[in-house]
Amino acid sequence: MIAYLDCVGGLAGDMLLAALLDAGAPEDELRAIPGRLGLHGVEINAHRVERHGIGALHVDVIGDGHAHGTHGAHEAHEAHGATWTTIRELIETADLDPLVSERSLAVFRRLIDAESRIHGVGPEDVHLHELGSADTLVDVCGAVTLLAALGVERLVCSPLPLGRGTIRIAHGVVPLPAPATVELLRGCPVFGVDFEGELVTPTGAALAATLADGWGPLPALTIEHVGYGAGTRDFAERANLVRVVLGRVAKESQAVEVRLLETNLDDFNPELVPDAVERCYAAGALDVWTAPVLMKKGRHGIVLSALVRPEDERVVAHTILEETSTLGVRVGALRRYELERSTQTVEIDGHPIRVKLGRLDGRLVNVAPEHDDCAAVAQQTGVPVKSVWALALTAAREIQ
Repeated sequence: MIAYLDCVGGLAGDMLLAALLDAGAPEDELRAIPGRLGLHGVEINAHRVERHGIGALHVDVIGDGHAHGTHGAHEAHEAHGATWTTIRELIETADLDPLVSERSLAVFRRLIDAESRIHGVGPEDVHLHELGSADTLVDVCGAVTLLAALGVERLVCSPLPLGRGTIRIAHGVVPLPAPATVELLRGCPVFGVDFEGELVTPTGAALAATLADGWGPLPALTIEHVGYGAGTRDFAERANLVRVVLGRVAKESQAVEVRLLETNLDDFNPELVPDAVERCYAAGALDVWTAPVLMKKGRHGIVLSALVRPEDERVVAHTILEETSTLGVRVGALRRYELERSTQTVEIDGHPIRVKLGRLDGRLVNVAPEHDDCAAVAQQTGVPVKSVWALALTAAREIQ
């Protein structure tokens, strides 16, 4: 399952909880979170609201909550702020799924690290004030729990809108976006809007920055559920909403973005070309090839080409620069259609051979035995490689 966070009105922890519930997450899972964390006197109130004519769910976490850890009672919302040690102990000893506990700790660790950099102190010396409260604990652990309950395997987030102005916190009056929010969103796509107010809270920023597997527009999927979560305030300028779109990868074949990296080489030792090719593969290239060319002054040279996914472009380009004599690498944007790929193993005379399978819209269209495996079996059995290859092909087709 893929979840897309469409942060039209920003992002906060309570907004994300509400959107996930509205999209079909089990409410009893969220209501159980305070008890699992040992937060006594904390209740969840979920009710319907309307923002700019759109029906949405709003969630309130009511009560301060007193948390009881294994080493004695302590308050998670104390006036001086919870420490990293306090929060870590609370979550580690809570009755949470191990993966939920691990991911929740990762969110809080990112919060702690951001505050540490802002205040110039070590992580163990950071005191979370508003962010150490019971509602933040429920927001974080609840969001991770609901994502797991919905079976979300990939989370994609839209670029985040950031308002301006000032806000009063425990440390005084600070600019918006809050310093913690800006620190948390290093490396994440954002854009400014002409709006006086806080659209993205530190909790929302920490959840998105930690849990999102990707950023950008809505990915190709078949929509199954949609949920709207509303913030507390009802802004006149924009709908204070976050929308969650749940779906699965569309079965139809889709063209995917790839990059073509190329460079011309006329002063490079040919003996080193295979090494450069192998290094490109190791760096993540999908395919690498060379072609002879005639260059200036009649010199013979080669073109080294590598096909990569966008996220691997920089690493492979650096590899080409390091492993060859070139001074530059050309980059071209392409799209390509890909088969859905998988591998299975067949046995020929008791010897395993891997077979690559390619499906188009669920239909098997390509079967290719792994040549190295066929060659190894041929060497061990004395059977020609082409015969082993044919036997493996037949065996693979028979079990489809």
